[in-house]
Amino acid sequence: MDMGWMVPVGVVAAISARGAFSTWVRAKHGYPLENENGRRSRRSRDGIPPETDRTVTLLTNENERLTGQVSRLEERIAVLERIATDPAERTAREIEALRDR
Repeated sequence: MDMGWMVPVGVVAAISARGAFSTWVRAKHGYPLENENGRRSRRSRDGIPPETDRTVTLLTNENERLTGQVSRLEERIAVLERIATDPAERTAREIEALRDR
Protein backbone atom coordinates (compact mmCIF):
# COMPACT_ATOMS: atom_id res chain seq x y z
CA MET A 1 0.00 0.00 0.00
CA ASP A 2 1.46 3.38 -1.05
CA MET A 3 1.31 5.89 1.84
CA GLY A 4 3.39 8.62 0.17
CA TRP A 5 0.45 11.01 0.09
CA MET A 6 0.34 11.03 3.94
CA VAL A 7 3.49 13.17 4.27
CA PRO A 8 2.19 16.27 2.44
CA VAL A 9 -1.21 15.92 4.11
CA GLY A 10 0.47 15.65 7.53
CA VAL A 11 2.61 18.73 6.86
CA VAL A 12 -0.41 20.80 5.78
CA ALA A 13 -2.38 19.59 8.82
CA ALA A 14 0.47 20.42 11.19
CA ILE A 15 0.88 23.94 9.76
CA SER A 16 -2.85 24.57 9.97
CA ALA A 17 -3.01 23.27 13.54
CA ARG A 18 -0.08 25.49 14.54
CA GLY A 19 -1.80 28.57 13.11
CA ALA A 20 -5.08 27.77 14.81
CA PHE A 21 -3.39 27.09 18.15
CA SER A 22 -1.32 30.28 17.90
CA THR A 23 -4.41 32.37 17.16
CA TRP A 24 -6.31 30.74 20.02
CA VAL A 25 -3.51 31.46 22.52
CA ARG A 26 -3.17 35.07 21.36
CA ALA A 27 -6.93 35.66 21.58
CA LYS A 28 -7.18 33.98 24.99
CA HIS A 29 -4.45 36.15 26.48
CA GLY A 30 -5.58 39.40 24.85
CA TYR A 31 -2.77 39.82 22.35
CA PRO A 32 -3.63 41.54 19.08
CA LEU A 33 -4.62 39.18 16.30
CA GLU A 34 -2.96 39.33 12.89
CA ASN A 35 -4.52 38.88 9.47
CA GLU A 36 -3.05 36.82 6.63
CA ASN A 37 -0.63 39.63 5.68
CA GLY A 38 0.90 39.69 9.15
CA ARG A 39 -0.76 43.00 9.96
CA ARG A 40 -2.80 43.50 13.08
CA SER A 41 -6.50 43.25 12.43
CA ARG A 42 -9.41 45.28 13.77
CA ARG A 43 -7.46 48.33 14.78
CA SER A 44 -8.57 51.91 14.68
CA ARG A 45 -6.38 54.73 13.39
CA ASP A 46 -4.64 55.33 16.74
CA GLY A 47 -3.76 51.66 17.26
CA ILE A 48 -6.39 50.97 19.93
CA PRO A 49 -8.96 48.29 19.21
CA PRO A 50 -12.42 49.83 18.67
CA GLU A 51 -14.02 47.55 21.28
CA THR A 52 -11.64 48.83 23.99
CA ASP A 53 -13.59 52.07 24.56
CA ARG A 54 -16.81 50.15 25.09
CA THR A 55 -15.08 47.66 27.38
CA VAL A 56 -13.57 50.46 29.46
CA THR A 57 -16.97 52.14 29.75
CA LEU A 58 -18.67 48.92 30.82
CA LEU A 59 -15.96 48.14 33.36
CA THR A 60 -16.07 51.68 34.75
CA ASN A 61 -19.84 51.48 35.22
CA GLU A 62 -19.59 48.09 36.89
CA ASN A 63 -16.80 49.34 39.13
CA GLU A 64 -18.92 52.31 40.27
CA ARG A 65 -21.87 50.01 40.96
CA LEU A 66 -19.77 47.57 42.95
CA THR A 67 -18.07 50.37 44.89
CA GLY A 68 -21.48 51.71 45.93
CA GLN A 69 -22.63 48.24 46.89
CA VAL A 70 -19.50 47.68 49.01
CA SER A 71 -20.07 51.02 50.75
CA ARG A 72 -23.65 50.08 51.62
CA LEU A 73 -22.55 46.68 52.90
CA GLU A 74 -19.84 48.28 55.04
CA GLU A 75 -22.46 50.56 56.62
CA ARG A 76 -24.71 47.59 57.33
CA ILE A 77 -21.83 45.62 58.85
CA ALA A 78 -20.94 48.57 61.07
CA VAL A 79 -24.52 48.68 62.36
CA LEU A 80 -24.54 44.93 62.98
CA GLU A 81 -21.20 45.13 64.80
CA ARG A 82 -22.51 47.94 66.96
CA ILE A 83 -25.64 45.94 67.79
CA ALA A 84 -23.60 42.85 68.60
CA THR A 85 -21.08 44.64 70.84
CA ASP A 86 -23.32 47.21 72.60
CA PRO A 87 -24.93 46.41 75.92
CA ALA A 88 -28.46 45.08 75.64
CA GLU A 89 -30.07 47.98 77.54
CA ARG A 90 -28.61 50.61 75.21
CA THR A 91 -29.89 48.71 72.17
CA ALA A 92 -33.31 48.37 73.82
CA ARG A 93 -33.42 52.15 74.48
CA GLU A 94 -32.60 52.89 70.84
CA ILE A 95 -35.28 50.49 69.63
CA GLU A 96 -37.86 52.07 71.95
CA ALA A 97 -36.81 55.55 70.74
CA LEU A 98 -37.42 54.45 67.17
CA ARG A 99 -40.85 53.07 68.10
CA ASP A 100 -41.82 56.35 69.78
CA ARG A 101 -41.28 58.32 66.57
